[in-house]
Amino acid sequence: MTYSIRTLLGVAAAGAVALTSLLTLPHAYAHGNVTPQGVDTTGLPKVGDKWLEQNPYRGNKLALTVGTSAYNQNCARCHGIEAISGGIAPDLRQLDRDCFGIKNETKKQACYKETDNYYLTTIRHGKVRNGAVYMPPFEGVFNQEAMWAIKTYLETRRESN
Repeated sequence: MTYSIRTLLGVAAAGAVALTSLLTLPHAYAHGNVTPQGVDTTGLPKVGDKWLEQNPYRGNKLALTVGTSAYNQNCARCHGIEAISGGIAPDLRQLDRDCFGIKNETKKQACYKETDNYYLTTIRHGKVRNGAVYMPPFEGVFNQEAMWAIKTYLETRRESN
């Protein structure tokens, strides 16, 4: 099969235009043009308007169900299916890995509380570096119940090492 120079140049030019368009569109950066999916938290105990410092749903089966669905619809595209990162975003199974080896139960619980606080701050405000959005903020998109339900799911995906 032979192609004329004109055909090959046309294909190359079209490819260059497409690539340039992708690189200059705002939605081409970071996560792209992604619409978060709503999270139905019906049935979960309400946590109130004050932002909590710790996950109130640890061990709650309904929160696990809600969090699993919410994670798969909103987080998996970057953090990986079943929270196994494909390298785009941090591996959330290791979110609180520093807490595992702590023998003193009081210190261990303080570590989990600190990690919960870091998690909530990150999901609420997102991550931006040098003007690039690495993770969009979800405050105003998800309610606090949805955020903690996702954390409940992530806690079932922990890697112990």
